[in-house]
Amino acid sequence: MTVRLIAHTPEPEKVVAAAAKLCYSDSHIEDLLDGLDEAKTARFLAMLSDLGHASPIEHASFTFGIEGVSRALLAQITRHRIASFSVQSQRYVRLDDFRYVVPPSIEAVPEAKAAFLASMEQDAANYLDLARKLEEGHAARLMAEGMPEKEARKKAEKLANEDARFVLPNACETKMVVTMNARSLHNFFRLRCCERAQWEIRALAEEMLRLVLPVAPHLFAAAGPGCLAGPCPEGKMCCGRPEEVRARYRALREAAR
Repeated sequence: MTVRLIAHTPEPEKVVAAAAKLCYSDSHIEDLLDGLDEAKTARFLAMLSDLGHASPIEHASFTFGIEGVSRALLAQITRHRIASFSVQSQRYVRLDDFRYVVPPSIEAVPEAKAAFLASMEQDAANYLDLARKLEEGHAARLMAEGMPEKEARKKAEKLANEDARFVLPNACETKMVVTMNARSLHNFFRLRCCERAQWEIRALAEEMLRLVLPVAPHLFAAAGPGCLAGPCPEGKMCCGRPEEVRARYRALREAAR
């Protein structure tokens, strides 16, 4: 998995503090940023957190480049609907270099790993074989309909990819660009940093949090799984290790300073 913070709102904490200042004072737009030094900005952000006033933090957004994650993860992250996603298309991109994600539980058992790798190799072979057969069939049909060969083969490749992808497994790697505002990120971290989240998206969420902390430490001071703010919200489904989780996230914040 590769995760990079590729763009974000310039001075995100100052932008959020300016929005909060407008809400709670008679400031005018032209002097909204006046006096917003680091200390005052931090106080505004702390006030928002204490009040539970989350709408101003929507003015800061963060864009991540993500690679080497599975299509299974894609199905989960796109459930976070207040976000923007651009994902590598399996319609337009022929996966000649078939890559996949191996779950740690499979990696840890030699017999399971061998069976998994064999299955992936067979899936790759089936995919490429099906793609070629479909491509030849589409090309022949299109040329028979009068389309020039070069144009027919180009269109046939795309048509073949559309249906050949149906045999690809959830383990198949994908890459994406994801943009979320800070409020959506807080929600994402609360749900996906939790020990009960699936291992891959939990690893992604933790890495995304590690990347935004140096950029906006006050904005994400309380970000993380739900148990950081009090008792575990999972009730009977609690992982049973809240203190261990809290210690790990304290260490994550210390490392970002």
